[in-house]
Amino acid sequence: MTTLADCRALDAQDPLRALRDQFTIPADVLYLDGNSLGVCPKAAPARIAEVVTKEWGEGLIRSWNTASWFDLPQRLGDKVARLIGAAPGEVVCTDSTSVNLYKVLFAALSQQKDSGRKLVVSERSNFPTDLYIAESLCRERGFTLKLIEANELPAVLTDEVAVLMLTHVNYRTGAMHDMKAVTAAAHAAGALTVWDLAHSAGAVPVALNDSNADYAIGCGYKYLNGGPGAPAFAWVNTRHAGRFEQPLSGWWGHAAPFEFTPHYRPAPGVGRYLCGTQPIIALAGLECGLDTVLAAEAFNDGQGAMAALRTKSLALTDMFIALVEERCAGQGLALVTPRDHAQRGSQVCLSRDEGAYAIVQALIARGVIGDYRAGDAQMPDILRFGFTPLYIGFEDVWNSVEHLVQVLESGEWKRAEFNRKNAVT
Repeated sequence: MTTLADCRALDAQDPLRALRDQFTIPADVLYLDGNSLGVCPKAAPARIAEVVTKEWGEGLIRSWNTASWFDLPQRLGDKVARLIGAAPGEVVCTDSTSVNLYKVLFAALSQQKDSGRKLVVSERSNFPTDLYIAESLCRERGFTLKLIEANELPAVLTDEVAVLMLTHVNYRTGAMHDMKAVTAAAHAAGALTVWDLAHSAGAVPVALNDSNADYAIGCGYKYLNGGPGAPAFAWVNTRHAGRFEQPLSGWWGHAAPFEFTPHYRPAPGVGRYLCGTQPIIALAGLECGLDTVLAAEAFNDGQGAMAALRTKSLALTDMFIALVEERCAGQGLALVTPRDHAQRGSQVCLSRDEGAYAIVQALIARGVIGDYRAGDAQMPDILRFGFTPLYIGFEDVWNSVEHLVQVLESGEWKRAEFNRKNAVT
């Protein structure tokens, strides 16, 4: 059985341990919710203040040129590209995940408009905003959204399918698709792929170009630590990037926005997936977050940040699963996340027939911050714990399970204050 001393020994040997020093984390908090909102980089407040007081306050409009505000979406996009298996010039950081999904799904449907294919396929358990955006676009463009279970792939990939839209790592379960194999199956059936990397970028290795994917979007405020509501990103395979227009043809996606011509002329490549004037202060915060992840490159002999982070992530989640099963046996918890490393993201999800929400609230009151996701008739309620190897250690894993044991064995979670639903769960 793993002991606290074992965990401390692993932390002492951890080559990534120094990366935690990049962040501001309250001393009394065990933060296992970086899969929902990453923690604040120490560099972010000063950088944001510099943008506000110096670049905006003193530079004023000149800073579009002197502080290189104008090309910030592309420069940050190149940093994201290093984490998702893309090349320089293929990614832009802009807008929200939902807005970017609307853009790329519109483009994918436009490619298929003359194919006779009328189905967009996605998982029933996909993140709701993805399904809402797809539902809206299908209604507008004359397509039909078909929802399936993960085990129905690739059998559902018939000649009726125009687009397969999936989240790489499922937000509720932590289950991860084999992107390369799924993309190949979709292409063999004549369908295009749209991947949501919200729970992948900065958490697991992603290889968009090697997988031959078509479109991808992702989030800036989870594992990329860009701050609440940070700009998202969009990637388009170069074989598509310059051929298809996205629907939000704002001036920032124009080939020459400061020519001020009355008619739209799209920028080449992924630049056309920009829309309006960019949120410079938010992008500055995102850059600080991206730099915390890219700092892991120094620990992997130039092979990229994600391999080193992935090794630690799997060790952390393996330990959490083992400790929960050893120490919480008989407490009604069931593992939802796959045990197989090839199928697991960087989170561990547990289900319980009773009290899942209240247990999470009791843990939060103790400073162990995870989150809860509601189930329905087909899906159980979920206790969800994210493991960001940049700032989570093995002793953190031990202590979080110790708190979970105490909450369950004492019945603390049954207290009334832990059973009152908050607006944000």
